[in-house]
Amino acid sequence: MAGQRTLGINGLGRIGKLVLWYHLARDDFDRIVVNVGRPVGTSLESVVQYIAKDSTYGPLHRFLHGQAGVRDMRVVDEQRGLIAAYGKEIVVLREARSPRDIPWRDNGVSLVVECTGIFRDPHAEPDAVRGSLRGHLAAGARTVVQSSPFSGKQPARPLPDDATILIHGINDYQFDPARHRLVSAASCTTTALAHMMRPLLERELTRNMITAGMSTVHAATNSQPLLDAVPAAGATDLRKTRGALGNVVLTSTNAAAALEQVMPEIGRIGFMADSVRIPTASVSLIILNVTFRNEALPDGTVVVEREAVNGIYQEAAQGEARGLLKYSDEQNVSLDMLGENAAVVIEGVETHTRTGFIDLEVPAQQPGAATHVHTVRVPLTHVKIFGWYDNEMGSYTYRLGELTTNVARHM
Repeated sequence: MAGQRTLGINGLGRIGKLVLWYHLARDDFDRIVVNVGRPVGTSLESVVQYIAKDSTYGPLHRFLHGQAGVRDMRVVDEQRGLIAAYGKEIVVLREARSPRDIPWRDNGVSLVVECTGIFRDPHAEPDAVRGSLRGHLAAGARTVVQSSPFSGKQPARPLPDDATILIHGINDYQFDPARHRLVSAASCTTTALAHMMRPLLERELTRNMITAGMSTVHAATNSQPLLDAVPAAGATDLRKTRGALGNVVLTSTNAAAALEQVMPEIGRIGFMADSVRIPTASVSLIILNVTFRNEALPDGTVVVEREAVNGIYQEAAQGEARGLLKYSDEQNVSLDMLGENAAVVIEGVETHTRTGFIDLEVPAQQPGAATHVHTVRVPLTHVKIFGWYDNEMGSYTYRLGELTTNVARHM
């Protein structure tokens, strides 16, 4: 293990598996230690087959090398959980469920990506009965990157000093290796929304927002049952227990609230957010509605128009957000975006703007003259913007992988 760059992954569900795929395709780590925490199938070969195939993205070898790719993955040592895969070493741990019991230290792991979705409270102590994020630190990790938002029993409680929320391309430069031990990579929706909002907030033309709202039309996730299920004790959203295969499910999202923690300027904007789950495997859509107070030119022309908004995104895609935000003038459907390497893809043909006016009566008085009322017309422009994001791989896991690599470089 000496001299090897080793990454730890806890959990091999949807995101954990795709995180492994991402790093197998790159040279940032030589060795990956994956904790599954339980026996899988009948042998380590069952793990190999699970990793090598995917119902959404196809075979791993085609993801890595295209149609000419050939599977290069084999069991080396069943007892040690050792797999050789595409020039890298994968170690599969199949015993410990609680993070504090995972032998990260023995396996030379200092950076862990927490992908179970279970351990999310940055305040929970390392020896918490049901396990905790800090258990990874007690087990030898120096830093933990969590593939979901932080949450806990007291949501309004400030984050500990050693915890932070980072989104690659938005505020990842704030990582402080001397301070931060727990890093949340937020959620797929918050990541896409952040990259939709940033160009608008950085332009004089559109930064004067009054209110905003977003709906995400979101692919199904493993948090939903395939068929109707009995709600758990204390469940408040009964719709989340309805079958995912045949329903459109209205639910909530904390994307706007989470975004404020990453981009504090969002706090001055009245922001609403909701989610609609649909029965597809991956690729989701943000419908962003923003109202601006803008200025009209002397001839009455309104500045914020459809072409201007699309121009902002085109400029960002070619400039400061290059490689993160993409702009499309094509008429796309969701599967066109499967695996698309972008935090968000703006569907420019669907951008719409409408402007209305509010008449404000302003008292005015000149010296020696009676007070009179002057009417001022204030234009308000409502903009609707559509943004695609592959909530599993292309948008979220790629950004999570980039963030993880950035953290590793600065540790």
